[in-house]
Amino acid sequence: MDPTLTLVGALMLVISIVLSPLSSRVGMPVLLIFLVVGMMMGEDGPGGIEFDNFELAFLIANLALGVILLDGGMRTRAETFRVGLRPALVLATLGVFLTAAGAAVVARWVFDLEWLTALLIGAIISSTDAAAVFSLLQGRGLHLNERVSATLEIESGSNDPMAIFLTLLLVTLIGNEGAGATWSALLMLIKQFGIGGIAGLAGGFAVVELANRIRLTPSLYPLLVAAAGISVFSATNALGGSGFLAIYLTGVVIGNRPVRMMPMILQVHDGLAWLAQLCLFLMLGLLVSPSELLPLAGSGLILALALIFVIRPATVFATLWPFGFKRRELGFIGWVGLRGAVPIVLALFPIIADLPEAQQVFHAAFFIVLVSLVVQGTTMAPLARKLRLEVPASDDPYRRLPLDAPAAGDHELMLFPLRGKNWETPRRLGQLRFPANTAVAGVFRNRVCLQPKADLEVSSGDMVAMFATPGVLPELGKALSGRHAPEYLAERAFFGDFVLNGDALLGDVEQVYGIEFDELSPDITLTECFSRRTKGHPVVGDTVTLGPVTLVARATEADRVTKVGMKMDRSQND
Repeated sequence: MDPTLTLVGALMLVISIVLSPLSSRVGMPVLLIFLVVGMMMGEDGPGGIEFDNFELAFLIANLALGVILLDGGMRTRAETFRVGLRPALVLATLGVFLTAAGAAVVARWVFDLEWLTALLIGAIISSTDAAAVFSLLQGRGLHLNERVSATLEIESGSNDPMAIFLTLLLVTLIGNEGAGATWSALLMLIKQFGIGGIAGLAGGFAVVELANRIRLTPSLYPLLVAAAGISVFSATNALGGSGFLAIYLTGVVIGNRPVRMMPMILQVHDGLAWLAQLCLFLMLGLLVSPSELLPLAGSGLILALALIFVIRPATVFATLWPFGFKRRELGFIGWVGLRGAVPIVLALFPIIADLPEAQQVFHAAFFIVLVSLVVQGTTMAPLARKLRLEVPASDDPYRRLPLDAPAAGDHELMLFPLRGKNWETPRRLGQLRFPANTAVAGVFRNRVCLQPKADLEVSSGDMVAMFATPGVLPELGKALSGRHAPEYLAERAFFGDFVLNGDALLGDVEQVYGIEFDELSPDITLTECFSRRTKGHPVVGDTVTLGPVTLVARATEADRVTKVGMKMDRSQND
């Protein structure tokens, strides 16, 4: 092997990683940085590397997407299905189809193509990359309400198989014109979703059983999950199913079942997913020469802007309005149609199949992804704040370490740094209220471990080590809260001065606080207020305005609001 190639490849990775902090500073998607570095190292850039091996690129891209989808599946929580499953699936199926059809109309006009080729471009660019969305939002410190975040999260994993199916269908129809092409495409649809769904669920349960039944060195569990996931992906493809759907479902099953060393698995897979995205975008950047994009810049820009400003928003409003979304939530989901790696990878399909105009299709898809990353990627975080879709974030531990001992059950060692205004005044450990079945393991101060005695005072700069189970994390995070939240996301500013139980009667609230609610009966509970005034599933941050009072959903359980914050309109009370 030529050492120069490995040196150049390693330097590309180093440069991309070193430049990645620019993402959070200037609001630029980190994937755009990787893509630009790849293009700069290509034959038109200073690097001058000539890379046109589409078969190798196709193989690497498929494996990289498999790793990314496995990680995304493991981070999809079953609890989010209550709020986001139905709207996300509608958006990921009917929404993808409508997006592809709308884009095809514009593509046929601007590129002067046959209908099937225009539909192929539409199918290729119909998939969104919500994983890129969340990496950008988290980098800017944003935490969206559950209705929006759950819908985007589930859509990100479930819309890729639909886009892949449409692309394969159209590649089959273009390459095999005749009476049997339609029947072959229909059979492919059944096999893709049927085999992919069954194999993914079966593979997920098999991986969980395997990981829990054998004893390994802790560092081998993440590798076992990765290898098993790729095995499910490859086997499903060999059987004619959708490997992408299978590996995503495998990840969902693994992420929502008790699995030994799960925090370590997630930590390692986070790195694997980043490596996969980095390598994927660097390679895709190498495949494209900027000089080849210039001839279609005008037509591509029209299609990209139509997709961003018209097709995606119209599709979102048409498919999601029955599910009780607010207009500002629909507006944000409509704007967050960020295109990422999947459209560029799908654009390799017609090249591998040697279809006519395949190069034009590839370059059009690449250009549209570039425009999407620049226009939508840089405006996403400011728009989320402007539309007031943020809610106070939970306080996660700095680090979680599984104990992996039978006597400990699912307890973990969790490290919480103390910082912020809450801890400027020292407080005794004995005064802190921790959830049941937890214990303080120790307190670290200036590299010294202190005994966790009840009279020990802790303050900003200390780190508290806790033994706790994952189920009490939200409650434990509040007890050790140390976030530097903006003023408008502070607990009192966001939820109000008063905290009430959801089963409190409106009449009781009227008597205690001297407020009259003429709109609703005094015999209904605060929970029923939300049921009547909010359509769909309530989430934290939902509001109901009753005269001078705004009720804010503070905690939910199933489809019930269990804790309510109350904010008074001081201008009407003064």
